[in-house]
Parts: sequence; structure tokens; C-alpha cells
Amino acid sequence: MDTGTLPPQHDYEGLSVLDEAALAWRREKVFLALAGLFLGTLAMLNIIGVSRFIDLSFRVPLIGWEVPMVVAIGVLPYPITFLCTDFISELYGRRRANAVVAVGFLINIWVALILWLGGLLPQPEGADSSAFLHIRTLTLGGVAASMIAYLAAQLVDVQLFHFWKRLTKGRHLWLRNNGSTLVSQLVDTTAVILIIYPMGALPPVPGGETVAMHLIGLIAASYVFKLVAALIDTGPFYLGNHLLLRYLRLPPPTAPAPHGDSS
Repeated sequence: MDTGTLPPQHDYEGLSVLDEAALAWRREKVFLALAGLFLGTLAMLNIIGVSRFIDLSFRVPLIGWEVPMVVAIGVLPYPITFLCTDFISELYGRRRANAVVAVGFLINIWVALILWLGGLLPQPEGADSSAFLHIRTLTLGGVAASMIAYLAAQLVDVQLFHFWKRLTKGRHLWLRNNGSTLVSQLVDTTAVILIIYPMGALPPVPGGETVAMHLIGLIAASYVFKLVAALIDTGPFYLGNHLLLRYLRLPPPTAPAPHGDSS
């Protein structure tokens, strides 16, 4: 499915055969929904980004260990972006997944441009723009960091997804879903924390900790959050993939591909 053309309609027992126009619209509608959710989530997390850090620390039952987990609020919706690209990779192929990643990169630039321009234009006399300027400073710094990390992480996600898919010959959906996401999120988390540290946007270093320990702790906390989210989304990914394959009349991963089709 890397040619940009989806395979012909698969005949599922119990499902009606769709005419060509209805099938094409159904497939494009789902792609637009997945791409829209991905791009909208991306724009939102880049704006809220590191504007606030939240404390999700918890105590392990029975053992009593305190597990520190301080994460940026932008981390909360971030796993959705990887779920969307995994769906697009699985259903529409690597070319479309890479195209959505590229558009997401341009959206990063668009958000930064509007914030930069908004800070240059004059405002009414006496107006308080402190909130905007604070968000602008954090967002521009966060966008600069996330543009580098995001592009690397999303491209790693797409490439690894298809690597695992080829290696397993379309089987073991859980492996390519989790394997691609977990590696790419480690790349993203590490890059973002290390890039934004010099900007002063991270929580202050607690007493008794070195800068290195503090950064490792923040990277670990964000990554563990994403790790848990990625493992949790395995169920929805399996279910969603099963339902969407039938809805879009696409062949199951183990079904023989039409001649000339390549995933």
C-alpha cells in the first residue's frame, strides 16, 4: 500500500459490496478524520507544551516506594499522535503516514509564525499582554525543540512500524504498534528535555539533586508516562484496526496482497 493506491475492495462475509464512489469516500473520510485528529492534537500540545508541569507522582502499593513523575502538560495528548500515525501506516501505507508527518512539521512552523507575528504587532494602549507573552516565549522555545524532536521521532515511528511489519510478514500487530511507538517516544522525550533545558522552561532543580539527575528524572517520568499510554493503546489499536479494516473493506494483514501491492 505504499504506492498511494489502496487495494481493491475485500469481500468480507456478511458485509455488503460498496460501489466505487462510496468506497472511495469512506476511505478518504477515515483518513481525514485520523489526519485531522493528529494535526489538531499536535497544534494543541505545541501551544500548551511546557506552560505547566503537573505532578503525577504515586506510591507503589504494598512496597511503599514513592515514584516521582513530573511531566509537562503537553505530554498528556501526545500519545494520540502516535496512535493516529500507526493507524494511517497500517491502513494507508508509509507514503501517506510520512505525508501527514511532514504536514505536522509545517504546522509547527505555522504556529511559531503566528505567535512571532502576534508579538510584533501593536496592541491597544494599557492592554495587558503578559499572559500572551509568557505563552509566546514558552511556545516558541517549545516549538523549536519539538520541531527537531518531533520530526525525528515521528519518522522513526513510521520507519520502525513498517520494518516490524515486513519482518513479521504482517503478523504480530502488537509488536509494530508498541515497538515503533516506544522507541520513537524515547527519541522525542530525550530530545525535547535536553533542548528546552537551556531556555529555563523546566522546573527548578530540587535541593540535593545535580542537573544531570534532574534531567534524567524528567526524561524518565515523561517516558514512563508515554510507555504506559502506549501499552494501554494496544487494545484500542487492535480493536480499531479490526473494525476499520472491515469498514474500509481492506484485506486483513495476513491476506495475500494484490499483485504489485507493497506495504
